[in-house]
Amino acid sequence: MKIPQFILASASPARRRLLQTVGIEPIVCPSDFDESQIQISEPAQLVQTLAQCKAETVAPQFSSALVMGCDSILAMNGEIHGKPADAQEAITRWQLMQGNFGDLYTGHVLIDNTQNRTIVKCQVTRVYFGQMSDRAIQAYVATGEPLKCAGAFALEGFGSLFVEKIEGCHSNVIGLSLPLLRQMIAELGYDVVDFWE
Repeated sequence: MKIPQFILASASPARRRLLQTVGIEPIVCPSDFDESQIQISEPAQLVQTLAQCKAETVAPQFSSALVMGCDSILAMNGEIHGKPADAQEAITRWQLMQGNFGDLYTGHVLIDNTQNRTIVKCQVTRVYFGQMSDRAIQAYVATGEPLKCAGAFALEGFGSLFVEKIEGCHSNVIGLSLPLLRQMIAELGYDVVDFWE
C-alpha cells in the first residue's frame, strides 16, 4: 500500500518534534478550531471529541493523506485543566499540583482520506508532581513555559524538574503517544517504518 502524506492538524512544536524523532516528517496544518464550542465534562470524551474536530477541520484540504488531530488535558481532583489563561492561573494551578498527582489525557485521531476511515483513541498517563516552594512556582511560571501547555507544565522542558514520576506512556505527556500512534497506523493497514523512507 502506498504511504500517504502525514498531516499534523496541530501547531504544537512538541508534537511535531515527537513525530520527527521517530522518522515521520509531518506537514503541519493547524486547525484553528474553536475549542470553546465543545462543552464535555468527561476527560476522555472531551479530548477525543476535540482531537476529532481538529482533524476533521483540516482533512478536506488533502485528498490522499493521514490527518492526525490531538488534544491534551490534565484532570485532577475531578477538575479538567487545559492551558492556563494567564500567569496567575498557572501559579494557582501549581499550588494545587505540587506534591500531588494528575491524569494527563490525550485524544488521538487519525483520518485516512485514501480509505475514508477514522480511528479515535485516548491515552492516559498519571503524573506525580514534586513539592515546590512558592519561589520555585513563580520562577517556573515566569519562564512562560506553563502558559503554552495543557496542565501548565512541559515534560520536555523546565517542567521536568518538578515531575517526580509518571505511570504510563512518557510521550503521551509531551503531546502524543508514540506507541498508540504505531498501533493506529497498523490498524489502518500501514507499517510505521515505511514512513522512514
